[in-house]
Amino acid sequence: MDIEFHKVTLEDQETIRPYLWKLNSRSAETTFGNIYLWSRRYPVGWAIVEGMLVIKSFREDAFTIPAGEGDIRPAVEALSAHMKDKGGKLVFYVVTQEQYEKLDELWPGRFHVAYDRNYADYVYETEKLAALSGKKYHGKKNHVNKFKRLYPDWTYESITRDNLEECFQMALQWRRENGCEEDPDKNAEMCVAMNSLRLYEELGFVGGLLRVGGQVAAFTLGEPACEDTFVVHIEKARGDIEGAYSMINQQFVEHELKDRYLYTNREDDAGEEGLRRAKLSYHPAFMVEKGYVTERMEEP
Repeated sequence: MDIEFHKVTLEDQETIRPYLWKLNSRSAETTFGNIYLWSRRYPVGWAIVEGMLVIKSFREDAFTIPAGEGDIRPAVEALSAHMKDKGGKLVFYVVTQEQYEKLDELWPGRFHVAYDRNYADYVYETEKLAALSGKKYHGKKNHVNKFKRLYPDWTYESITRDNLEECFQMALQWRRENGCEEDPDKNAEMCVAMNSLRLYEELGFVGGLLRVGGQVAAFTLGEPACEDTFVVHIEKARGDIEGAYSMINQQFVEHELKDRYLYTNREDDAGEEGLRRAKLSYHPAFMVEKGYVTERMEEP
């Protein structure tokens, strides 16, 4: 069975977003912005298979779990037949535990899953990130209070078309000062960050910025994954402004997320030890584990 996959374009979001929303997943990978912005680095395509949306990773020759309303079995069987015709086996990627459990319920023993801790998303209670109250957050609260003492003229603003260019200029400065040209991964991340700003309105993102001395000191932005969870895609702060990361984290959830979303997904740590320590220090409510699911080969 042949399936034609199309390159993801900005115009496709009106078609793709409703399918993703029906997954009701808290994973960062189930947002259109994430899929589209990273598609230059990790090429993907999309197709409607048996009434379900499927995203294909061309790099890994793997698919996302079919998204949509109704029974996923026809779409899964179609993908399995498609791979058999190509002489391969069906592989799903970025599969959450809930999604795998559903597969195993429908086809007991047919699929094998392998989770990768490096790509598990950190999900926090939004109210706790905003309040930073209690013993566990004492150190974080101190960082925020110190920032306020050091920079009494600080202000917070929502990102709008009127201040987008200032965020873009700060991102360029961050890129120059952090060796992005010599580091392909950092460079790719900053390309995504700057394209996020360029397409901020088109992608329907929500963001916020901090000013110190009237200049942008930090910015952050993202989009919802589902009804109760917001995903923070980008967060950048100037290295010469002490505590700017802690402050933009707290202020953004306080002003933009607290009254709207129960959870805040701050994505994975990609296996970086320092980033892992930092994300754990905010005490995630839970992790969204993600893995590869492989169809077991039939016995000859």
